[in-house]
Amino acid sequence: MSDVPVEPPIHAVRAAVAAALAEDLTPLGDLSAALVPADATIDAVFASRAAGVLAGTACATEAFAQLDPAVTVTWRHHDGDRIDAGTTVATVTGPLAPVLTGERTALNFLCHLSGIATLTRRFADAAAEGGDARIWDTRKTTPGLRSLEKAAVRAGGGASHRGNLSDWVMFKDNHLAAIGIEEAVRRARTAWPARTIHVEVDDLDGLRTALTAGCDAVLLDNFTPDQAAEAVAIADGWAADHGGRRPLLECSGGITVETAAAYAAAGVDLLSTSQITQSAPALDIGLDVRG
Repeated sequence: MSDVPVEPPIHAVRAAVAAALAEDLTPLGDLSAALVPADATIDAVFASRAAGVLAGTACATEAFAQLDPAVTVTWRHHDGDRIDAGTTVATVTGPLAPVLTGERTALNFLCHLSGIATLTRRFADAAAEGGDARIWDTRKTTPGLRSLEKAAVRAGGGASHRGNLSDWVMFKDNHLAAIGIEEAVRRARTAWPARTIHVEVDDLDGLRTALTAGCDAVLLDNFTPDQAAEAVAIADGWAADHGGRRPLLECSGGITVETAAAYAAAGVDLLSTSQITQSAPALDIGLDVRG
C-alpha cells in the first residue's frame, strides 16, 4: 500500500459534488425521477468497461449521500487500484429515485478522475523504465476541481506539485524577465524564509545562476534528455563542491509517455506534464442494474 494519500480533502469533495448536483437540479429538481414510485428500490453495480486505475470513489459516494443517505454504496475497489474491463468496482442499493438522480453526477466524477489516474499510471510506468523520476502534475487543472484532480494523479502513482500560488515561491520566465534569478531568490529568502524557492531556467547558464543563488528546486524548461543529463551532472558537481545537497531538478516540456523513460534516465527528480490533467480521456465506467 502506498504511503501517499490518494483521497482528496473531504471539504473539496462536498463542495464539488454540491455544485454538480445544483447544476443538474436547478430550478425544479429531477422531473423524471420524481415520477417513479416512491417505494421503488434498486440493486446495481458500478462496472468498468475498460482497464484502468480507479479514482473518484469519494465523489461518487458523496453524490448519493447528498441526495439520500438511505442509498448505500459498497466499494470493492478503491482509489489507486488497477481494474480490468468487466470489473465490478462497487454495489449501489437503496431507493430508486435518488440513485437515478445522482447517477450521472457520480459517473462524471468517477469516469473523469479515473481517466486522470489511468493516464498518470501510464506515465509513471514509462518513467520507471528509465529511472526514479516521479511524474508531477501542474496547476493546469479544471477550475474548481484541482484538489480532486491532483488526488487522482496521486492515485495513478504521480506526485502533487504546488496546490496553488500560496504553497511556495516559484519564479517563471515572466517573473525573471523583470527581476532576474539572483535578485528574485534574494527577495524570496527575505520575504518568505521558510518557503521553498523554485526557479525556471531555459539553459545551462541559467541553471548555474540558480545554483549559485541558492534556490531549492529548478525547472529545466524544454530541455532535451541529453541536456537534462548535462544539467544533472552540473548540479551534482556543484553540490559536491559546496558540501551540500543539490536542488530538486524538474523537467517540463516535451514530456510524453514515449519520452518519459529517456528523461528519467537523465537522472532528474521530477517530470511535470499538463497532459495528465488536461488531456486524459475518461475511463468508461457504467452503472448497471442487477437482476
